[in-house]
Amino acid sequence: MPGPVIQGHVKVENECSECHVRFDRAAQDALCTKCHSHKEIGNDLREKRGFHGRIKPQACRACHTDHKGRAAKIVEIDEKTFNHKLTDYELRGAHAKVVCRDCHIPNKKYREAPGNCIDCHRKDDEKKGHKGGLGTKCADCHDEKNWKETRFDHDKTKFQLRGRHADPKVKCTDCHLDNKYKDTPRTCIACHKKDDDKSHKGLYGEKCETCHGVADWKKTTFNHDTDTKFVLRDKHRTEKCASCHKGHLYKDKLATECIACHKKDDKHNGTLGKECGACHNERDWKESPKFDHDKTKFQLRGAHADPKLKCTECHKDPKSFRNTPTDCYACHKKDDKHESTLGEKCADCHTDRDWKKATRFDHDKTKFALRGGHADPKIRCADCHKDVKSFRKTPIECYACHKKDDKHEGQLDKRCESCHKDRKWTETTFDHSQSRFPLTGRHIKAPCKDCHKSLRYKDAKVECYECHKKDDKHKLKFGLKCESCHTTRDWVIWDFDHDKRSDYKLDGAHKKVACESCHRVPAPAGKAIASLGMTCFTCHRVDDVHDGAFGMRCENCHQTSDWKKVRR
Repeated sequence: MPGPVIQGHVKVENECSECHVRFDRAAQDALCTKCHSHKEIGNDLREKRGFHGRIKPQACRACHTDHKGRAAKIVEIDEKTFNHKLTDYELRGAHAKVVCRDCHIPNKKYREAPGNCIDCHRKDDEKKGHKGGLGTKCADCHDEKNWKETRFDHDKTKFQLRGRHADPKVKCTDCHLDNKYKDTPRTCIACHKKDDDKSHKGLYGEKCETCHGVADWKKTTFNHDTDTKFVLRDKHRTEKCASCHKGHLYKDKLATECIACHKKDDKHNGTLGKECGACHNERDWKESPKFDHDKTKFQLRGAHADPKLKCTECHKDPKSFRNTPTDCYACHKKDDKHESTLGEKCADCHTDRDWKKATRFDHDKTKFALRGGHADPKIRCADCHKDVKSFRKTPIECYACHKKDDKHEGQLDKRCESCHKDRKWTETTFDHSQSRFPLTGRHIKAPCKDCHKSLRYKDAKVECYECHKKDDKHKLKFGLKCESCHTTRDWVIWDFDHDKRSDYKLDGAHKKVACESCHRVPAPAGKAIASLGMTCFTCHRVDDVHDGAFGMRCENCHQTSDWKKVRR
């Protein structure tokens, strides 16, 4: 034998024919089935049920083997890949995430796992307090998706769930405190007594449904406007009942005049009487929209009429509103940034529309009239007047304010107005014709930065080559005096009269030859071109097929119109 068989096969260990057929491995499956036919596996195979009855037909030895010892496991299941749908118990919902050992007890067959809910969830039944009182049919309420969620139809009971009671967030245990569902009271006060104690403290009786509904406990259905003599308006409508009803709702009568509730809010201490409604209203106690300030000696205009402005901003003493001063400085002394250096007549410059904007002041009557960008409403006085204590001593030179804007680093002196205008600092009117480099041709349209690499404008060079180095296709063969051939009208336009400006007149084919064909080396420093010989042999040495046999006077035979044509 290749090894001992498992303990279950010991009785046939020496009878090989019980499991094997000579020279016929396929016959082994029939022997396995015959031996196990009277057991559960045989029944599963015949009735096409269970795992063995549903899997694809295959040899038994594909999954089971033997001769590996008495304690060997011949049933090995891969828990990660095992398809539970092939069994009599398909895993659904939360069961699909449960590990095998939670249901399959160790040392027992897998098929012996319990199939009823209560078998696994008995501890949940005890924990929830049913303790078997609702029977063992857990599936009547619970499902496999989530044990905590139920599908019990409460409408079939004597207490139908409506409004907030039907909210999924409301748990069964919120009402069924002892889990004895049949004995649960159905009156509002039974569950909401703690809410009544917190709000009404028993003063409104136990008929909660008189005011409250199932849609929202905090919202009441009681209509104060029709059911009482006091119509609720504005802020009164949003106030809690207990704010006014301190005692018993039905027995204690309340006064309807304002001072009865708002005596603590009367900042005037009775100096203005008890007719609070003459100034205050129900919308907001702190607002006094009924009071007409225009009938006083100080009409409210501009920012003074802002609803956000409180009476106490000006009326420091609420007991004596009539003694409030009316001059600006009385209230705005703290806002005087000039520290009285300009006097106390704030209205000469400031208006009641906006204290920070001095719209009344006419700057054109000073030595510095505001023009262009200086007249921009966004420009604040403090942008130029650094010291608000002495506005009259503010310097009027451009450089005093625009030193930080001088990108020329003082190279062009301090007379900014020579180029810049007060309409817009970035706009200039500089006349380049007054400089050492008048602009002509294409230079007129060229942006300043093309030649002036920095804002130190005087550092710019006037030689063509300083800017046109990249345009020099001759690679310095013709020197640095680009203007000898090129013009400012267009760089690609050039005109060099070789006949008039040199000692070598071009004729014949020489007129069509590119300059670089003869001028092949860079020009010496300070010169336009390198010196060339005047003889043909200087350029045509490579064309001399005679190897110098006829000398260097090529022109005696050859012509400038065509080198290959010779005189006969």
